[in-house]
Amino acid sequence: MRNGIVGAASAMFLVGTLAGVSGLVDGYPLYGGQAVRYLAASIVLLLITRALGLRFVRLTLREALCLGGLTMLGLVIFNVCVVESTRAAGPNLVGTVLGTVPLALALAGGRPAPRLLAGACVVVAGATLATGLGSGNLPGLLWALGALVGEVSFSMLAIPLLPKLGAIRVSAYSTALAVPLLAAVGLADEGAAGMFRPPTAAEVLGFAYLAVVVTVVAFFLWYSSLPKLGPGRAGLFAGLIPVGAIVTGMVLGVATPSAYDLLGAGLVIAGILVGLTAERSRTVSEVPAPGGA
Repeated sequence: MRNGIVGAASAMFLVGTLAGVSGLVDGYPLYGGQAVRYLAASIVLLLITRALGLRFVRLTLREALCLGGLTMLGLVIFNVCVVESTRAAGPNLVGTVLGTVPLALALAGGRPAPRLLAGACVVVAGATLATGLGSGNLPGLLWALGALVGEVSFSMLAIPLLPKLGAIRVSAYSTALAVPLLAAVGLADEGAAGMFRPPTAAEVLGFAYLAVVVTVVAFFLWYSSLPKLGPGRAGLFAGLIPVGAIVTGMVLGVATPSAYDLLGAGLVIAGILVGLTAERSRTVSEVPAPGGA
């Protein structure tokens, strides 16, 4: 469980660092850039798969549907919804809605323990405060809700696949499948001429970071931790995404956290501790007392 905690926390923190490097690729076409990111990540993951001697695994129809749903909802539609919500209402609204991921995963994982649910609510409050209270319009809200569905699907649809495929193959297969789908979205939105262009040196560095750190490493850590913790406990660490963004901004000197940011980060950490303590308490209480009482 300790490895699961470290892995989940590290994965979500690394995803949060995306905000600090996004400025390097802001000028690149949006959907073309996402296709480039996942193409680079899938190449790295497939090379790792081959180096480790992990053979291709034939999937059942149910498993293939889970993998297809994971790719479509968790990667493609999630990215489309985040982009379109940001276009319609700015980044705060979608950030606030995605701050509810811990609560959504706690509920999606079954009947959560009361303290786990309480911890998730505290994490949501902290993430919302750290992200900034969202404001916007109805289209922006609807796109943001679509992104929330995608984010939950990214975890829940992977759970049936992980015992058979493992974290590396789930990450490799889903990122590879996402490339042509994102390219198709880019063609429809930006056209063939506007979808790709030669990247600058700064953009190459940005895409390399997004592909290797935010995608390959973070995906592997998350999918390695998810079976160990379950969606409810793992979901608590999604609140670390804005914390990662705050820390990255400080390190790079591009943003100074406000008192609300720091308070939100503190609430996130407190909520995680509450949620994890609840699980430990429940485990202890389930051990039979001496004498069968």
